[in-house]
Amino acid sequence: MYNKVIQNIRPLEFMWPVSNPFIFCVHHHDEYPAGNEEMGPAASLAGRYLGQDFTLKDGWRMYHGERIPGFPAHPHRGFETVTIVLDGFVDHSDSHGAAGRYGMGDVQWMTAGAGLQHCEMFPLRNKDKDNRLELFQIWLNLPKKDKFADPHFKMLWAEDIPEVTTTDEAGLKTTVKVFAGQYGDRSAPAPAPDSWAADPANGINIWTIRMQKGAFWKLPAGDAEMHRMLYFYRGSGIRVAGIDIKPGNALDLLPDQEVLIEATDGDAWLLFMQGMPINEPVVQHGPFVMNTAEEIHQAITDYRQTQFGGWPWENYDHVHPRDQGRFARYSNGKTETP
Repeated sequence: MYNKVIQNIRPLEFMWPVSNPFIFCVHHHDEYPAGNEEMGPAASLAGRYLGQDFTLKDGWRMYHGERIPGFPAHPHRGFETVTIVLDGFVDHSDSHGAAGRYGMGDVQWMTAGAGLQHCEMFPLRNKDKDNRLELFQIWLNLPKKDKFADPHFKMLWAEDIPEVTTTDEAGLKTTVKVFAGQYGDRSAPAPAPDSWAADPANGINIWTIRMQKGAFWKLPAGDAEMHRMLYFYRGSGIRVAGIDIKPGNALDLLPDQEVLIEATDGDAWLLFMQGMPINEPVVQHGPFVMNTAEEIHQAITDYRQTQFGGWPWENYDHVHPRDQGRFARYSNGKTETP
């Protein structure tokens, strides 16, 4: 223990450390070049391990994409994905016929539940300038009773995300965006209906925090049984409860104490995640998260037999037309735009 508040400090690698009920967190930041006619990079792909391109080269990666960066069709069961797109766009298509394009502050909250396939592609829409992409993808576990919930996704449009700016005694500002949970008297839009976050008693909070250089801000205390983590992913330096922290570190924080944070050396960007743990066994195998090894084997068998509904799209790396704006089309045929 570093002091009475900071329980542990861990480095940020490609996959960030998490605490129950979260099971995965990754920060994608790619400075893509201009797009070609297919909305892939208008640049040579030579020297890349296409299909498994996770090495940052020239400021960007193709991930599992071979023409267009992103993640072509793949299955999930037993948990949820929360995708927060700070910059750029993501194209969603799934095995139930649902689809969407979201970005520039939007959030997709997807319950995989009993199982579905989806693709998450990063269309490079700009042909005459670079295409910046920055997003967080967070996996939130489901309790046993909800692991076979009907697959579902919900859009939390940027226009509906609360943003709270506070000012310290010196007039310096800290801005909190509330993607899940509550900060002060501002609450995030409701998550997907079968989510662990749908019950306020579970205290799921997902916020981004931006502090001006020199600003002081207090992280409010939470419930003593919660797990909470603070990720310092961009900036020069912060001081947390009197301890100097460099960027690229995650802090496990004692949940029931207020935490004083200072942006010491420049503006600071942080991600905060908190929640009540799900006190059940967790067995993960790639894209499946269940309670037992037997359930993992069954998930693999079910996927092989059913393909979780098949794939209704022409390509496994399906993208929407270049001029398509932000939208969501659900499996019941309903379509919405911000």
